[in-house]
Amino acid sequence: MADNFYWLGVFLALLAGSITQSGSLLQKKAVNEVSEETEFMRNLVRKPVWILGVILSFGISSIFYLTAQIFIGPALIPGLMAFGLVVLTLGSIKILGEKLKKEEIIGILLMILGTFILSFSGLSIDITETNLLEFEFAIRTYIFTSAILVLSLLCYIFQRKYKKFKGILLAILSGFMFSLSNFWVSQLMAVITDVLSGFFILEQLIIFIVSIIFLILANIVGLATIQQAFRVAQASNMIPIQQVPTLMLPVFIYFLVFLMIPPNIISIIFLFCGSILILTSSFLLGKRSARMEDIK
Repeated sequence: MADNFYWLGVFLALLAGSITQSGSLLQKKAVNEVSEETEFMRNLVRKPVWILGVILSFGISSIFYLTAQIFIGPALIPGLMAFGLVVLTLGSIKILGEKLKKEEIIGILLMILGTFILSFSGLSIDITETNLLEFEFAIRTYIFTSAILVLSLLCYIFQRKYKKFKGILLAILSGFMFSLSNFWVSQLMAVITDVLSGFFILEQLIIFIVSIIFLILANIVGLATIQQAFRVAQASNMIPIQQVPTLMLPVFIYFLVFLMIPPNIISIIFLFCGSILILTSSFLLGKRSARMEDIK
């Protein structure tokens, strides 16, 4: 794919992450302004700021996210969208009335450096040129999806058995679900044009339906489980733990599912270093996100 389309995809992913967290800020601001009362949600949904926040987080950002999938595929997007944590941190300063702490300054710098390095890895996937109907690709997709579901099921079982690790296992489970959603969104974008135009074959329709099912269910389970994790553990720890599978699994998608070959060894180094820096930054900035969650 041409370089200009690659960098457009990178920009759209960064923009999607920033808009998502901007929407979260507006939602939290509206929550802060609603007094604790029995009709909390009824008053909240009447606030234009809250409605705008929801539209940004789940509407506008989704447009850029889905478009980015077309240009660079599912491998880089999760890491690039993590840049939104910088927006969340800086924007929360005004809401919380606090100054940036030393670790947050370091986290912002690491996030900027990490996304900069990751963007130069060049490990994009041209989903429009991938033959999703190829039998071998379908088998790899089935194996990858089944493996994630099995690991998620194990996390669910173990979190019930080992209460000490309940929060960690739930956060990991949530990360698995969002990674699965990210993977199947790329499949959806590859067939959606043909299906909606009416010029499709049965296999494309099946991929379309399965993708939507995974997209809906994975996001619902992912959101539900991370909220459960917040109830038994500190959000400042759970947020970055959730991102571990979200940042790491795209590597397996790139190499083992799509069987892509990196442009050069430098690309692998960039991918590894960028992911580590972003993950480290997530731990440092997660505390700010946790304090935002605590203010209701």
